[in-house]
Amino acid sequence: MNNEQLRDEIIRISGTNPSKCMKCGKCSGTCPAYEEMEYHPHQFVSMVQKGDIEPLLESKSIFKCLTCFACVERCPRSVEPGKLVEAVRLMLIRQKGANHFDAEDLPCLVDDDLPQQAVVSAFRKYSK
Repeated sequence: MNNEQLRDEIIRISGTNPSKCMKCGKCSGTCPAYEEMEYHPHQFVSMVQKGDIEPLLESKSIFKCLTCFACVERCPRSVEPGKLVEAVRLMLIRQKGANHFDAEDLPCLVDDDLPQQAVVSAFRKYSK
């Protein structure tokens, strides 16, 4: 995939619109993992918007993100940077061959100790 296709796929998976970003930086200002990340939430948005995806796929920042969605809550334009980070993370996982689940795969993975949220989250992440 070229960078434009990667960008379009990340936008599709995340369901966000990075072009709505007004570069205010509130998302990065509220990020609890800010100090640990090479690329901060506002930079993720900007890089996805420009189609500069390769550095994001190679960055450890995608695994430093806590997926707490503080940036999503703080964004005045509903850009949802955390969802973009999650989409980049998912794209990398898929490129490495750890592809998504089918609904039929889930029952054998579920036990009484597994929170329902984990099942719903996994299904949401791995079914797109």
